[in-house]
Amino acid sequence: MNPTESPRLTVIGTGYLGATHAICMAVLGFDVLGVDVDQRKVDRLASGEVPFFEPGLPELLSKALESGRLRFTTSFEEAGEFGDVHFLCVGTPQQPGSDAADLTYVDAAVRALAPTLTRRALVVGKSTVPVGTARHLTDLIHELAPAGEEVELAWNPEFLREGFAVDDTMRPDRLVFGVESDWAEERLRAAFKPILEGQGTPVVRTDLATAELVKVAANSFLATKISYINAMAEVCEAVGADIKHLADSLALDDRIGGKFLKPGLGFGGGCLPKDIRAFAHRAEELGVGQAVSFLREVDDINRRRRARTVDLVREMLGGISGKRIAAWGAAFKPNSDDIRDAPALDVARTMHGLGGRVRVFDPAALDNARRAFPELRYGDSAFDVAQDADVVVLLTEWSVFKEIEPDALAQVVKHKRIVDGRHALDAEKWRSAGWEYRALGRS
Repeated sequence: MNPTESPRLTVIGTGYLGATHAICMAVLGFDVLGVDVDQRKVDRLASGEVPFFEPGLPELLSKALESGRLRFTTSFEEAGEFGDVHFLCVGTPQQPGSDAADLTYVDAAVRALAPTLTRRALVVGKSTVPVGTARHLTDLIHELAPAGEEVELAWNPEFLREGFAVDDTMRPDRLVFGVESDWAEERLRAAFKPILEGQGTPVVRTDLATAELVKVAANSFLATKISYINAMAEVCEAVGADIKHLADSLALDDRIGGKFLKPGLGFGGGCLPKDIRAFAHRAEELGVGQAVSFLREVDDINRRRRARTVDLVREMLGGISGKRIAAWGAAFKPNSDDIRDAPALDVARTMHGLGGRVRVFDPAALDNARRAFPELRYGDSAFDVAQDADVVVLLTEWSVFKEIEPDALAQVVKHKRIVDGRHALDAEKWRSAGWEYRALGRS
C-alpha cells in the first residue's frame, strides 16, 4: 500500500497501555483490532467495559465501538491478515527474584504474530524493554515471518501517566520513532497522522537502541528527582528544617523546576520502581553498571520513606498495637486503581502487622486492594474509616481527601491527629483547627 495511506492498526496486548492506545487510535479515525490471549479481557472490552480505572476512557471506548472502527479478538491469524502496522503493548514486569525485566510476554507475542505476517508490514514496539531487545526481536521476526525481511521492526516508546493516559495518547508532548528505514518512518507518520498534523507534535527520529533507552532514561531521571527531595527531607528531619519550604525554594530555580520535586511517601506503581531496577540490571550486564549505580540508592531512599512514615505514626501514638488507624488511600497515585508496588498499601500492611487496627479507603482501588490484601479491613468512605480513629494517615493524595474540612473530620475521630504522607494538606489550616499534624521532613 502507499506509505501515506491510512494504515490498519493492530494492538497486541490489551492491558493498560494497549487498551488505551487501541481506543484512542480508533477515536482518531483508524481501523483498529485489539488482540489479547485473555478471552475474558477481550469480551469485557468488546462489551464496552474498561477493566481498569482511567478517567475519560470508558466514554471513548463506547464511541470507538459505536463507530465500528474498533474490534477485539484472540486470533493472531486475524491480526496478521488485518493489520498494516502492529503495535506491541504487552507487559514487561519484574522477574520474580530478580531486578531484570521479564520479557516472556513480549517474546510470546512476537512468536504468535510473526508466522501470520505474509506481506510487508511494520511491527512497532511500545513496551518498556531492556536495550538490545529490539535487535533480538528483529531477528526473531525475520526468522518466523513468511514475508521475512519485508517485515520491519520499529520502536515507539510510550510516556503515559496514569490518570492522564487519554491526553498523553492523543496530545503527546513528543513522539520518538526508532527506525531503520525511511519506509518505517513513513509508516509511523501515517499511523500518527492526526496527531502530527493537528498539533505539530515534535518527532525524534533515532535508532532502535536509543528509542529503547528513552523511556527508562526518563523514568530514571524522574525517580532520581523524587528521591533527591526525599533525601533532603531526611536531612531536614535531622536538623529541624522544613522540607516544604526547601522544596518551594528549589522549585523557583528555573534550572530545577517544581515538577516531581514534591516530598512525601515516594513513588510506586507499575513503571518507575521496576524500570529503574531493570535499567540498573541491564547496565550491569553490559558492563556499565557503575554509570547508573546511583539508581540503587534512588530505590533505597524511596523504600525508606515507607518505613519512616510508619515511624511517624508510631511516634505520634506512642506505639501502634491496638490503635485505630484510618488509612486514606490504596492506589499508588490519585486518579488510578493501580496498586502495583503501592506505597499506601505497603504502609497500611506494615501497620496492620504491628498490631494496628487499620481500616483503608480509596475512591477507586478498593476492589483491587481487597483481592490482593484480604487481611486488611476496608471502609466505604474517608469518614467511615476515620470513625473513632486514634490517627488519620493520608497515603494517596486524592482530591476528595484534600477537600475534607478539619472541623468536619473532628466530629468522627477519637483523637485529632493526622499524618500527611503526601504533603497534600495545608498544615497551618489543620493545626489552627486543633489537630496534631505531622509530615515527613517537617518539624
